[in-house]
Amino acid sequence: MALRYTLRQLEYLVAVGQSGSITLAAERLNVSAPSISTAIAQLEAEFGLPLFVRKHAHGMSPTQSGREMIREAAAALAAADRLTEVAAQFRGTVKGRLNLGCLLTFAQILVPQFRRGFIDRYPQVEFRQTETHQAALIEGLRNASLDVVLTYDLALPADMEFVELASLPPFVMLPQSHPLAHRKTLSVGDLADLPFVLLDLPLSSDYFLSFFEKASLRPQIAERSRDMAVVQSLVANGFGYSIANFRPLTDQAPDGKALVFVPLTGPVQPMRMGLLCATGSRASLTINAFIDHAQTVLQDILPALILR
Repeated sequence: MALRYTLRQLEYLVAVGQSGSITLAAERLNVSAPSISTAIAQLEAEFGLPLFVRKHAHGMSPTQSGREMIREAAAALAAADRLTEVAAQFRGTVKGRLNLGCLLTFAQILVPQFRRGFIDRYPQVEFRQTETHQAALIEGLRNASLDVVLTYDLALPADMEFVELASLPPFVMLPQSHPLAHRKTLSVGDLADLPFVLLDLPLSSDYFLSFFEKASLRPQIAERSRDMAVVQSLVANGFGYSIANFRPLTDQAPDGKALVFVPLTGPVQPMRMGLLCATGSRASLTINAFIDHAQTVLQDILPALILR
């Protein structure tokens, strides 16, 4: 039976499902909103199913059948990309689509550098990026909307492959005027009674809080934020200390106030940063090329990112 829908229509369907909005999907794909709206209507007519619930003030929410169709559409697009990849491998060229996901924590520092150098070297690659938290990155790999993700080794699925790029020891972030800012090292015992500004991202927060649990201590969480830039500014303005593994390239918070970074010692595990992908996907010439590229670029900038 001849297909009466196109890969482009499936791409529009997945984009709307991921963004929750025709307008946002249009911006992401750089096409007109009416084109996407028409494609969704045509797919609904073809499948005989409502794929979305339209909410005027809240965008588009997938129906139960829509969620399953979006998942299958993403898998079909990934399979189509693999056909292109197979052909490219026989030609020995790196091309096709690469969807990179990255943890919010360090996306602003690493992803633009990785992306610039990679597409300059491989201009035939269509590169797309997504910044989000760990659980969403893993889900993106599972539903094939992401090809590879730059992340930490937090709750990694057994059926995925992790390529370590760096080991990042934890450190304490303090305002310059803090009484402990002059210390060479700090332990969780030094911090337990002080106000804590927690980076409250899924899995990341568990990692930071585990330091206190291992020492049978309870931290005094004064502030929470899911944005590292906000955490840095809260610390710099005296609302407490924070703990991180990936230091900014300057000693200033986004609002210009000074920060001090002190190594955290004791029974605290470093965080391993690396690239996560589905098992077997390293057979892809494009993914392998990106892993090699990331390893090379990171070695040049790593000394500025690690507090020793």
